[in-house]
Amino acid sequence: MPPYDIITKRADFLSANRGKRFVTPGFIMLVHDRRDDNPAARLGITITKKVGNAVIRNRMKRRFRELAREYLGEHGKTGADHILIGRAGGIERDFGEMQRDMQRALKKLGK
Repeated sequence: MPPYDIITKRADFLSANRGKRFVTPGFIMLVHDRRDDNPAARLGITITKKVGNAVIRNRMKRRFRELAREYLGEHGKTGADHILIGRAGGIERDFGEMQRDMQRALKKLGK
């Protein structure tokens, strides 16, 4: 079972856009404190069609879910929404570099 809940509603994605952001060559991470009673961290993933076809987008989503599974549980902010937005260079990026980017993003945005 993943250490986070899934964001499915568009309104939640839009409200997370008001939060803090961290930009890397592979993705953009948004973190928005929900200020509600639910202490669970939530994850949302979005990748536009500009990035590539369905095969490319699904591959990026799998990579993002694996990053979240590894790092969101222990480094994620409780009671916050975490949005990962895929960028065009993300699919060619080495997974080890993406892991380092994710650690830096969570460390910076978790403050």
